[in-house]
This record gives sequence, structure tokens and C-alpha cells, in this order.
Amino acid sequence: MSGIMEMARSLGNSLARTDEYQALRRAASAADDDREIAEQRSTLEKLEGTITAALRAGQDPDEETAKAYEAAVSVLQGNSTYQRLVAAQANFDKMVQKVNETIAQGLDEGASSRIILT
Repeated sequence: MSGIMEMARSLGNSLARTDEYQALRRAASAADDDREIAEQRSTLEKLEGTITAALRAGQDPDEETAKAYEAAVSVLQGNSTYQRLVAAQANFDKMVQKVNETIAQGLDEGASSRIILT
């Protein structure tokens, strides 16, 4: 088992050195430093709380809250720094998906092997 954990650690180290991960880190850092994004996230959290409370009470959120939420989402999605973050996350996710597919292929191949490692 320790050999597998060492391979997993090595994979994590390799993923951290990819262009996709480095771009994601830079984009996340820029988003963390963006005051407009912070304000929009705070606004969205408050509105989500209001919406959740209404739904838990068995009610639809009022129209004003729904419109405010849509407006806040629109402003956030229009922010170029946020757009870079979303694009970087999507690129990294695609790469990780390919890695997972390769691992799944290895599992299929390993399952059909008659050699058992202890």
C-alpha cells in the first residue's frame, strides 16, 4: 500500500507542476485580490441565505431578492478576472478528467491481469 501512496503523492506533485494548475493558482490568487469579486461574493452569500430561508419556510423568494441575485450573478460573471478563473478551472478539470480516464484504463488492465501484487 505504501508504494501506491507514494505514486499518488508523485502524481499530485506532477499535477501541481502543470501549466494548467499553475494558471489556476494565478487566476485564483487574482480573484482573491479582486475587490469587486469579493463584494459580489459577499452579496451573493447574503442573497443565498435569504433565498434558502424562504425555501425552507416553504415559500418562493420574493421577486426583488430573485432579481438582485440574478443581477449579482451577472456582474460576477462579467468580471474578466472571474472569467479567467472559470476558464482556468475548466482547463484543469479537463486535464484531471484525462488523468482519471487513464487511471480507469489501468484499473481495467490490472483487473484482467493474473499477477497479484502484495
